[in-house]
Amino acid sequence: AASAPKPLPSSGPKSLREMPHPLATSSSEEMGPALTPSPDLLLPRSIADKDLSLPNGTPVDTSSPASSSSLLNRLQLDDDLDVETRDLFVTVDDPKKHVCTMETYITYRVTTKTTRAEFDLPEYSVRRRYQDFDWLRNKLEESQPTHLIPPLPEKFVVKGVVDRFSEEFVETRRKALDKFLKRITDHPVLSFNEHFNVFLTAKDLNAYKKQGMALLSKMGESVKYVTGGYKLRSRPLEFAAIGDYLDTFSLKLGTIDRIAQRIIKEQLEYLVELREYGPVYSTWGGLEVELSEPLEGVSACIGNCCTALEELSEDMTEDFLPVLREYILYAESMKNVLKKRDQVQAEYEAKLEAVALKREDRPKVPTDVEKCQDRVECFNADLKADTERWQNNKRQDFRQLLMGMADKNIQYYEKVCVT
Repeated sequence: AASAPKPLPSSGPKSLREMPHPLATSSSEEMGPALTPSPDLLLPRSIADKDLSLPNGTPVDTSSPASSSSLLNRLQLDDDLDVETRDLFVTVDDPKKHVCTMETYITYRVTTKTTRAEFDLPEYSVRRRYQDFDWLRNKLEESQPTHLIPPLPEKFVVKGVVDRFSEEFVETRRKALDKFLKRITDHPVLSFNEHFNVFLTAKDLNAYKKQGMALLSKMGESVKYVTGGYKLRSRPLEFAAIGDYLDTFSLKLGTIDRIAQRIIKEQLEYLVELREYGPVYSTWGGLEVELSEPLEGVSACIGNCCTALEELSEDMTEDFLPVLREYILYAESMKNVLKKRDQVQAEYEAKLEAVALKREDRPKVPTDVEKCQDRVECFNADLKADTERWQNNKRQDFRQLLMGMADKNIQYYEKVCVT
């Protein structure tokens, strides 16, 4: 099995008192004063504008989030917290290969250390395979539809191109799975999800998997099964800007990914030639006594170039490419959340139009319309908060990645430079 590098600690927020969430239940709850929305929905202004208006025209004070999750996000937007304040640490290590009659697969050890009251023990250690991580992500998408769920590394590899049981591939996947769990652990809402708790603590996850849709919250159902019959009039400007940015970001990152892969491929081909090229000079030096010293020098120089190039290619393959792939998948995940938000807004617009057509005197807005408005507001607040968190993480990750690769290239040229 591949050797596991020193695990990196992660963090979660302090436990906060539960607050009612507009999407947490569909039961009849005490609603605020009746609103009288207009079918002519107002487009929200810039996210920086504090005088936002709800779809019904009611002004909103952005200092008071519409949902518990958005409040939690705002309380936790600063990731530079002291280690002492963190109460949840999760690591993925120790990959092991299992050979069975029907299949061969890899499991990873998931270790959890916590002081949270939601956990019965301070420490857990379970083994999980890739499909268990996939189950967790699907459950998070179902139960937290208004939030951005971190992406998993892609499951399938091209047959014959990558050996999924090789040490290199397993270690790359381990790092990606570790980062996936750390992203969830760092999230002030997702880290408290019941499915995440089960994933970290249950010895036998199959019993929970068999429950299927039984644990799916009504919140998730209400969003998941929105039909495509409604057509959104227009996406609010701030979310339209997010969508445009994601399209451009995905395009640019995809281009960099393709070029980087081509560069690595050419480097590896060049490396094969260098490995054959260097020994020729060493063999020649054995035949030419007078030229043996300079020929051996050339051979040694080529050997140094081989070692340096191999290290540079490994760094790009193991560190650079995975980050590019993660953020390409991240952009796709965010696009999916945007589509869900658009569906809920389209449903709300359709309900408002239906109410307006029924009566001219505009009676009290039905409860289902108010609940639909709550879902729109919740989506808006949660998506804004998650987008800001994502942008902060992206800046940190790419700053570290690009500066690290610049250092690696400097080190490469220093090693191959002839003094």
